[in-house]
Amino acid sequence: MSEPKTLTVVISDIEIRRHAGGETRQLRDIRHPELRFRYSTSDRNKGAWHVVVRGKWGKAGNYPSINAKLMISTLPTILARRAVDPKAASTTTAWHTVGEVLNWYADRMGRDRGLSDKRKASAQSALRCHLTPRLQDVTLASLDRASLDRLLMWPMQERYALSFVRSVYGVLAVAFRQAMRLGLITVNPMADLKYTDFVQTRIKPKPARLRGDDLPTLLHDLTERIEHAPLESMLALMMLCHGTRLGETRLARWKNLNLTTRQWFIPAPDTKTKAEHTLPLTEQTCALIERYRSMQQAAGYQGPLLFPGRSGTAISATNASTLFAGLAKGAWSSHDLRKVARTAWADLGVDYMVGEMLLNHAMKDLDATYIHTTAEGMKRKALETWHQHLDRHGFDALHGGTYPGQAADPSPAQTTNNGACSDSPHPSQGRIQNDSARTGQPPALWGQFTQWTAD
Repeated sequence: MSEPKTLTVVISDIEIRRHAGGETRQLRDIRHPELRFRYSTSDRNKGAWHVVVRGKWGKAGNYPSINAKLMISTLPTILARRAVDPKAASTTTAWHTVGEVLNWYADRMGRDRGLSDKRKASAQSALRCHLTPRLQDVTLASLDRASLDRLLMWPMQERYALSFVRSVYGVLAVAFRQAMRLGLITVNPMADLKYTDFVQTRIKPKPARLRGDDLPTLLHDLTERIEHAPLESMLALMMLCHGTRLGETRLARWKNLNLTTRQWFIPAPDTKTKAEHTLPLTEQTCALIERYRSMQQAAGYQGPLLFPGRSGTAISATNASTLFAGLAKGAWSSHDLRKVARTAWADLGVDYMVGEMLLNHAMKDLDATYIHTTAEGMKRKALETWHQHLDRHGFDALHGGTYPGQAADPSPAQTTNNGACSDSPHPSQGRIQNDSARTGQPPALWGQFTQWTAD
């Protein structure tokens, strides 16, 4: 005589295995009538858990990844949730600890193509160095405000800057929020928590280490340095002149600089906001760019990059930061160039929104017509005003006069004969004449150029 389709038992892993060889379709728990276990039709060593409340079924997970003991232990939480809303999720997981959530998130984030390498590296560091070591053994059920404060927040605020502590907390919060959104956990223990529950001290912006009064000294130093250290000097000058970030500046390519239309195009993948960015080039910066290009050509470089590294790619973020450390002697960072530009724009009367667009800050609800027509002219006028201000502090010594490979008083609206930039808005790299190829002599500046690319 065959067994009934549904069998009421005290559900355990032993009972599940005992009836796996028969014809029982499902098991019902005598202690918890809402709980059902259904065998898989393709493999009776597997199955699924269901919770039935007021006639509504909800899948709670798969067996054997969720065993009977875990299912029984989480059942009260599921029933409480569904007592309020019978249609609420019944899902549970096999995760017991915070470490399991963090390991899942680290793997997921590492394969997320929507995140930049820099953001991935920062979050992975927070997970590897702080979150996982401190929280990996904490059970999900015991993670609360007190335990998080004792194990993570208060010890970290004793040792690290509060802005860094907040960023680590943010990674933890995002990991749990994402797991909850995907139904991988039934309860988010951090849902009602916020950073200020643990640290009330207001995080103050870092003070700028470059001020307007420092511009004459800075520009004089760059004037003295550019001949023997052209790459680092030009990198600093491009950031100072345009307020660009280090990442988007070091990745600049010659094909995206057009001296005819006088525009610098920065592709979306190179920007922090992942939005393409166009900056006007003033007469001063066009002349400076021509000077720098002639120096590259004289050094024998014919590649597509403004700031090449030794490997044939753009100079790395680490090496660029090292160059700035030497240039500034630790007194300021590359980001301070962006700050001093932004402060000066405000002092010179540049419209706030125009300043934000020049910095390529993410903004919402802006009128597209305003951005692409009126604002472009305002951006150019703002940079012209800024560069005239820099001229009064010594910038003219960097872009004016006669320098190797270029006639005096060049016309910045025209490309050179050797074509650093073409007539198209986003031209491709043109052929570059190499004097050494014609004369058979090594370029005079090659020894200097190899120092640029010590990546």
